[in-house]
Parts: sequence; C-alpha cells; structure tokens
Amino acid sequence: MLCFFMLVLPSLREKHDEFLLRELEKRWMNHKIMVRWLSRFFFYLDRYFIARRSLPPLNDVGLLCFRKLVYEEINVRAREAVISLINQEREGEQIDRALLKNVLAIFVDIGMGNMECYVNDFEAELLSDTAEDSCPEYMIKQLLSKVSQQLLEKEHSGCYALLREDKTKDLTRMYNLFSKIPKGLDPVSLMFKQHFTSEGIAVVNQAENAANSRK
Repeated sequence: MLCFFMLVLPSLREKHDEFLLRELEKRWMNHKIMVRWLSRFFFYLDRYFIARRSLPPLNDVGLLCFRKLVYEEINVRAREAVISLINQEREGEQIDRALLKNVLAIFVDIGMGNMECYVNDFEAELLSDTAEDSCPEYMIKQLLSKVSQQLLEKEHSGCYALLREDKTKDLTRMYNLFSKIPKGLDPVSLMFKQHFTSEGIAVVNQAENAANSRK
C-alpha cells in the first residue's frame, strides 16, 4: 500500500486548482475500491483474527493511511481550490458541481464518522474567506443527508454521547450543521427528547428508591 501512495502524492503535487481536484477525486475513488477489495479478500482475517485482538478493521486502517499520507499534505491546497470554485459560482460562472460535491465528500468521509475534518479543515476557512453562512445549500444537503444518522449515532461523538458528557459547544456545532439540511433537526430533537425523558425517569426512580429506603 505504501508503494501506492508513493505514486499518488507526486501526481497530486504537480497539479493545481481544478486539475488538482479532479486528480484527488480519482485517487480517492481508486483508494476506496482498493480498500474494499482488500477487505473482501481478507474477510476472514478481518472478521475474526483482527476483531479478537481488538485491532482496527482493515477498512479503517485504509482510510487512516490515506488521511495521514495524502489528506494531511493536500487538504489545504484542495480547500483553496474548492473555495475558488465556490466563489466562481457565486459570481455567476458555471462550474462542475459534481466534482465539487465529490471533493467535499472526501472532507466528510475522511472523518470516519464525524464532521471534524469537514468543519475544521474546510468550513471554518470558508466562513473566514467568504463571510458567507456556508457552502451552497445543494452541497450541504447532499453531504450531510447521507451521513447524518451515522454521525448522530456515533458511539463516542454522537448526539447521545455529547448529551451525556454535557458538551455544549459540540452540541451547538451539531445543531448548526444539521439545521442546514431539510428536516435535519428532526432526529436531533428526537434524541434530545429521548435523552431527557430517560434522565427524568432515572431521577424519579432514584428519588423513589431513596424514599423507600428511609421507610
């Protein structure tokens, strides 16, 4: 796999602007295909041997390799190229929306279940650069809708986890993200309701148990 990345980086380093984005899109798609086939080929090893030793699955290792060896070097240039395309569209020019959506999806996918890379490496800079609310609505809808439930249910960083640990800033960030997609806040509000209902029942039960123990 290291040899693969030795071929990927030079091809990305020599390209700029939209050509960089097209090359990144192609290399990312090729990488995902390679990881998917490796996961199938080593299915038994991945399912039993690795799981028993509490090691990360092959799919996660593949994503981490791309993030460490490619994304960490190229994400700034990719972000600048994406922002340039967004600004071109805002000025009335025609751009390749499919390319833009696919590259932004990399910022989402590379987070492996959370939006940290998208928020920190892309959206924060977009806000600073353009003073706009965020990406065009069509991209927000496409990007977040496909991973929304996964993000909300993530064991250590999902909505329930943030509520349990009282992480107000992270909850605010989640609200801001999901408010940008149609009905995006519906599952969030449901999780809030379930959490506080559960907490309320627990408090009532605790009070009843304490009262009974004093009798």
